[in-house]
Amino acid sequence: QIQDARNHVNQAIYLLMNRDVNYQFKTGLEVLKLMDAVMLQLSRARNRLTTPATLTLPEIASSGLTKMFTPVLPPDILVNFYINLNKLCLTVYQLHVLQPSTTKNFKPAGGSVLHNPGAMFEFGSQRYEVSHVHKVECVVPWLNDALVFFTVSLQLCQQLKDKISVFSSYWNYRPY
Repeated sequence: QIQDARNHVNQAIYLLMNRDVNYQFKTGLEVLKLMDAVMLQLSRARNRLTTPATLTLPEIASSGLTKMFTPVLPPDILVNFYINLNKLCLTVYQLHVLQPSTTKNFKPAGGSVLHNPGAMFEFGSQRYEVSHVHKVECVVPWLNDALVFFTVSLQLCQQLKDKISVFSSYWNYRPY
């Protein structure tokens, strides 16, 4: 998520810097279009930090997050890391293998940020049920700062757009 946010910021910077240093805008509309494009990238960056992705349990199982631990986690454990606003979140799922002969109704869970105990899924040729869920959150102060900076940047862009719109309408006004 942080890398995605950074990529959107880099795209916004590229949009602003991708002009000759002596370039002069011809119309207010040209500046408004540029500001719209920059604001879109800044909004996307901010949204990546405020809205965690909804993943299915098979997507979490295949993400590779479990493989980064040494020693290797037991096969009945899934982990997911994500950013939610100014917090780094870790969710640990303890799984129970469902036997093929089980009479329990198998209903695969859909995508979610947090899956509850009882959620079921199939991965490979095996069916699982989530038996326990543990979630830990840690506040990361600079994430809050980043969100504030995104908000202020978007407000400044909007103020620039508003001023350009006022001046453009003034210049286009022709009393008869």
